[in-house]
Amino acid sequence: MKRSILFFLYLMVFILICAGCAERHLTKTDGTSSVKNESATKQTKQSSAAAKVDKQNSQTSMQSGSQEKTTGVSAAAQNSYNLADIHFDFDRYNIRTEDREILSHHADFLFKNKKIAIVIEGHCDERGTAEYNLALGNRRAMEAKKYLINSGIRPERIKTISYGMERPVDPGHNEEAWAKNRRDHFVINN
Repeated sequence: MKRSILFFLYLMVFILICAGCAERHLTKTDGTSSVKNESATKQTKQSSAAAKVDKQNSQTSMQSGSQEKTTGVSAAAQNSYNLADIHFDFDRYNIRTEDREILSHHADFLFKNKKIAIVIEGHCDERGTAEYNLALGNRRAMEAKKYLINSGIRPERIKTISYGMERPVDPGHNEEAWAKNRRDHFVINN
């Protein structure tokens, strides 16, 4: 009698295991075997797609609120302060006297908005090689960064990048256009 009950239990367990395996298939990837449940995979894909849609909808509806939380300042406050460009003389990277005042205003803005970080983009005019202008743009951005750090702004709040002559603000080929293109451009980095 005990044997028949044990046999019956083993048979039931075997049937349940086999029934569960009917929905599974064996796949090989990179020489290793793994078992995937097709119905679970489909449900996971559907759930992740729904989660992406929900995430996009919530990001869109709460964009201004989250921006204010992450930066500590409202989007209106960010847009109300114009981070003016500073300009450079031909083949130079030293900060001109008139541009020191602009950098002082940027430092004041950063002091008042401690959670804001910026990116300083160094730019050059079209004269010179691409490599030379990338290096010159980098030196220009680093000089502005050094000025802001010396004004008391933490270095980790300031990133620099050089675009050399790749992103001119004025596409002209004369001294007036070149003077506009020799600049540092400041971007609020959220």
